[in-house]
Amino acid sequence: MARPVTLGAIVGAHGVRGLVRVKSFTRDQDDIAAYGSLKDVDGNSYELTVTGRTKGVLLVRIAGIRDRDQAEALKGVELLIERDRLPEADEGEFYHADLIGLRADLAAGTHLGEVVAVQNFGAGDLLEIRLEGSRETVLVPFNADVVPEIDLDGDRLLIDPPTGLLADTAERAVTRNC
Repeated sequence: MARPVTLGAIVGAHGVRGLVRVKSFTRDQDDIAAYGSLKDVDGNSYELTVTGRTKGVLLVRIAGIRDRDQAEALKGVELLIERDRLPEADEGEFYHADLIGLRADLAAGTHLGEVVAVQNFGAGDLLEIRLEGSRETVLVPFNADVVPEIDLDGDRLLIDPPTGLLADTAERAVTRNC
């Protein structure tokens, strides 16, 4: 079964009538409400109605939430959807959930580790890879130059790092794999 995709997160309450502030991860922020009922990790359902925007987040009414105390209790809830309810990604685009768990191999022929997250600190997506046999992770740019091959059916991707990017890391990975 495919892992659910996080469409947004409740970041706090707004006002006294039960509105919540939601950080939306959809391409068009308002689209988060277009998918119908969303769930949290415990399976609770949420019906969202976008009522406005403020400071980079959406103001959202959630069915059944009527006061600030109820809204505050939802702070930190991730809003999820089953992967199969989303449209297919365009050519060359990927949902983060599709990349997490992929085996990461180096172009030199060695196994590096497994993709555990996709990060973005403002300058583009980075794959966070947990090194084979270790708790250590490394970040690599997620672009066609560094990640020239992605095989979702084969559960793997190929990393071709520029000189020096993984110099120490690659040596440790090769040593562990021998």
